[in-house]
Amino acid sequence: MKLIKSFIFVAMFATCALAAHADDDIKNQDFNPITTGVNSLSISPDARGASMGDLGAATDPDVNSQYWNASKYAFAESTAGVSLSYTPWMRKIVNDIFLANLAGYWKLGSGDNQAVSASLRYFSLGEIQGSEESGTSIGSINPFEMSVDLGYSRKLSEKFSMGVVLRYIYSDLGYSEYSATEGNKGASAFAADISGYFTTYPIIGRNECQWSWGFNLSNVGSKVSYDHGDNPAFLPTNLRIGTAFTFPLADYHNLTFTLDANKLLVPAKPRLSEFTDNEEYETALQAWKDKSSISGIFDSFDKNTFKRITYSLGAEYAYNQQFFLRGGYFHESKFAGGRQYFGFGAGFALNVLRIDASYMIATAQNSPLDQTLRFTLSFDMDGIRSLFGRK
Repeated sequence: MKLIKSFIFVAMFATCALAAHADDDIKNQDFNPITTGVNSLSISPDARGASMGDLGAATDPDVNSQYWNASKYAFAESTAGVSLSYTPWMRKIVNDIFLANLAGYWKLGSGDNQAVSASLRYFSLGEIQGSEESGTSIGSINPFEMSVDLGYSRKLSEKFSMGVVLRYIYSDLGYSEYSATEGNKGASAFAADISGYFTTYPIIGRNECQWSWGFNLSNVGSKVSYDHGDNPAFLPTNLRIGTAFTFPLADYHNLTFTLDANKLLVPAKPRLSEFTDNEEYETALQAWKDKSSISGIFDSFDKNTFKRITYSLGAEYAYNQQFFLRGGYFHESKFAGGRQYFGFGAGFALNVLRIDASYMIATAQNSPLDQTLRFTLSFDMDGIRSLFGRK
């Protein structure tokens, strides 16, 4: 039986990057995106962060901080919360690919300085029809990727907190050529995040502002092995650093400006054009495959490091913490893939629930990421308790 792609999703992301900037003047030596396994871990799950250009390292804590920076939960105002997010993915191409995300947290103890959190991500690639080389149908598959994680965050001072997250990852992307005898096996991996969050309230003029910084080192862990270990792939280990500044425009009116920078901590795959003969290339390629994930983090810093950093710039207007308007821009260089798009969104909050939506507009008309929608529904447990007269 023919192997029907364990790397379907990797190919889709490569197609996405190429389609976004398929300029004739991009030469091979100027285009070298990083390839990883379980690429769905790099998709932002919630509408708030997506509407500001995919950022959230230093924004105010919310229920979906598990993805952006789990240490922010220690500064959350509410005792607990839960949210559900849904994203139809690449809907310009197909209509059955989606990302669903469930997240929540709970503040511990009476000191209001620590919290536990958890999230569940499920990415479905829809139904894919398979066939042998002769064209004979061998049925259909429903490839998917998922992860479940548990986090803990704690204030180390009045202004600074740190958090850790442990994550289990499972990726099942296709048939196995040995499925007739061994069954179709997916790939598993374990990873961890470590994050920090610092916030202060400087006085500018007569206004008390808020200035925050944050970082999140995410998906540090084992490799994920497809095809019975023949093709190990790096997880999308990532370093995110961000800052946010909130200025009160008037009573009940706040304006926040945010900036995030991201660097994938994964070494670039060798290219044949970089070597004088095939033997040198095969040796370098094998060394890349055998490299551990920890070694890969250090080797990811090379002469092209700054070309591979992505930037997100966003803003959020809030009225009485009940109505929100957001906008942002995401930029990735052509060397690293060329994704560039604007995000827009809005939110509405009551004591019990909050609804957020976002819309993405790619700078390239033929980008499969263009017109991406996200929806998030969040529930505040303090608000729910107040409905029943509980404190």
